[in-house]
Amino acid sequence: MIRMRSAVALVVLAAATVATAQEDYRSAEHDFRVVTVAEGFDTPWSMTWLPDGDLLVTERPGQLRIVRNGQLLTDPVPGVPPVFAEGQGGLFEVLPHPDFSTNRLLYLSYARPLPEGSTTVVVRGRFENDALVDLEDVFVSDSQGRGHYGGRMAWDGDEMLWVTVGERMARPAGDLSAHPAQSPGNHHGVTVRLHDDGRVPDDNPFVGQASAKPEVWSYGHRNPQGLAIHPDTGEVWTTEHGPQGGDELNLIQPGVNYGWPVVGYGVNYGSGSAIHGATRGEGMENPRHFWVPSIATASLLIYSGDRFPGWKGDFFVGGLAGQQLARLTPSVDRAGRIEREETLAHGLGRIRDVRQGPDDYIYLAIESRPGPGRVVRLEPLQGR
Repeated sequence: MIRMRSAVALVVLAAATVATAQEDYRSAEHDFRVVTVAEGFDTPWSMTWLPDGDLLVTERPGQLRIVRNGQLLTDPVPGVPPVFAEGQGGLFEVLPHPDFSTNRLLYLSYARPLPEGSTTVVVRGRFENDALVDLEDVFVSDSQGRGHYGGRMAWDGDEMLWVTVGERMARPAGDLSAHPAQSPGNHHGVTVRLHDDGRVPDDNPFVGQASAKPEVWSYGHRNPQGLAIHPDTGEVWTTEHGPQGGDELNLIQPGVNYGWPVVGYGVNYGSGSAIHGATRGEGMENPRHFWVPSIATASLLIYSGDRFPGWKGDFFVGGLAGQQLARLTPSVDRAGRIEREETLAHGLGRIRDVRQGPDDYIYLAIESRPGPGRVVRLEPLQGR
């Protein structure tokens, strides 16, 4: 990636009027500009669009915000449940129901406070008059710990709801095969597949097994904070945080063990001492791509739009520690291999979310430390 400097300019956005600094970049396929769409957020974590064009953005301390006609509304959305906003906890994803236009259902994932600790929860409610009403639980995880909540959600083509749950920082020690993430009998380090109301689909891989949770689809994960359904194949992909090194891109398959903490590519923080016995293990799925050193993967997009035709089908991964946007190009035979990686931008801030907007631009939710967070979009430059 070669970065081009440009002067500060005032721009008029198609969906907003925001005076902002612009930054231009070169890449292997497209030159692009990063333009601020809205700013003033307190740790933005997730974003989505409603059919009327409103942009919803979650703030990790527990607020749901509306960007309307390019302006961030002053008041947060009423009706959001209380969240555990300590450490890595807080309000995570916001996701409209596939039939939102008729049922007005919004889904939220968040860290719910408990008498002792907190857990990952998904609720849904109706979005009426800019407020959330009639909340009900859809999924309540049995996992507890200090952090690593997961909390990503996505819909597949059958309107099944997918949810990720982290391993909650359960310490790898002793017999690694006895770690809670190595069992589908709990919610530590899993992906979950549900009907829209929380019922378990009959064809989930562990249905009918007394030793497993029927809602679990895959296990052996660490902290998956990126989740995307491939728009062409329907494949489910995740990115998950490794420790010091060892972030992973995984193709999710039913009933499969992804190895944490028995196998992996990372080491213990600080000391650099070994965690895993190996990088591969019998009966454990290997990642399709991994990062050493870690970029702290926090989001995942598989691009399908027309604004950047040279990027169609590519994977876009936001980084926290790396403060970068990575572009991964899969093999042309779609065999699950990643052929090359390009870093598109450095130093934008901690990229919490990457989304394709209704206008086919690529949007980023960026957490800044210090300072307010912002939502930006990538716009192609003329010529390349």
